[in-house]
Amino acid sequence: MSRSAEQWLQALRDLGVDRRVRIMNVCGGHERSISLAGLRTAIPKNIELVPGPGCPVCICPEEDVFEAIQLALNEDIILVAFGDMLRVPVNAPKREPRSLEQAKAAGGDIRPVASPSEVVRIAKENPDKQVVFFAAGFETTTAPVAAMLAEGVPDNLLVLLSGRLTWPAVSMLLESETPGFDALIAPGHVSTVMGPEEWEFVVDKHNIPAAVAGFRPDTLLAAMYSVLRQLKDDRRFLDNCYPEVVRPGGNAEARRQLNEVMKVSDATWRGVGVIPKSGFVLRDKFAQHDSREQFPSYADESRKRVGEMPPGCDCARVVLGKIYPNQCRLYGAACTPRKPIGPCMVSDEGACRIWWASGYRDNEWEGRKQSVG
Repeated sequence: MSRSAEQWLQALRDLGVDRRVRIMNVCGGHERSISLAGLRTAIPKNIELVPGPGCPVCICPEEDVFEAIQLALNEDIILVAFGDMLRVPVNAPKREPRSLEQAKAAGGDIRPVASPSEVVRIAKENPDKQVVFFAAGFETTTAPVAAMLAEGVPDNLLVLLSGRLTWPAVSMLLESETPGFDALIAPGHVSTVMGPEEWEFVVDKHNIPAAVAGFRPDTLLAAMYSVLRQLKDDRRFLDNCYPEVVRPGGNAEARRQLNEVMKVSDATWRGVGVIPKSGFVLRDKFAQHDSREQFPSYADESRKRVGEMPPGCDCARVVLGKIYPNQCRLYGAACTPRKPIGPCMVSDEGACRIWWASGYRDNEWEGRKQSVG
């Protein structure tokens, strides 16, 4: 018989962990569930939940957003993108469009979509126009893009790909001198596609307990209990606390299509820099659908430097779990969901946006300037 969230919470309290433990939850969906359910205030105060790098909108390279804006403004195309991407700001003079939303207002034919099937429909409905799909996301959104291309798309459909893998960012943090966490909650949706085995390196290489979790409070609390129990018993392993969805090996067909359509390469993460083998690029046999092959490059090479966030924005440190959202100097002051400055305040999976929506209003930067790491 499975336990309820209340039972898992009591079991967690009964463990009696008496030292400070920092648990990183990689996924933006996890952060949303944790914050909206108020789990931080329910668990023992010495257990800290650290938001991790699992927001694809937040880490999408500025040069990719900039290129999408320039394509929409300078080429006779329809540009489509997942809705959150339309509000992501780039560093540009005030007289120029700073987001796809502003580029749309300036005359670009830019349309939000929710799925690749919508993209195919738009391309079929506009056969005399080239349609560019700005596809940013982690494995769970990149896999459907691969499936779309593998199954065949109209000749007028191109993809501006900005896909990323989740685990290399966690690996980079663990290989740094100050990883900033003692245990890991791995994302259930990514594990559903790629398999939970991707996260075994956390235990095998770094001796840090890990558990895969879903998005309900009960599965998140089960994962917290698991990693805390592992620490208490000094026994490390990768636990699957989402067995109803996550299976060994993941989704074989989704992985096959990803491998058929794309290959893995080094990739830039906004505010972080280049992370080895962390990005997807289209294989040569799909070059006819690669926007970067079919259009002149509008990428601004000067944007490819580390730390390319808006002035004063600490999104990169939030993404890396170095500070909490309300410890950014702009949080709730200059930067709000209505007028976001950094990408972490744009996306529904961005930690700053989630914290604001959950009622965290106090900005701690001026006071304690306390660092998670």
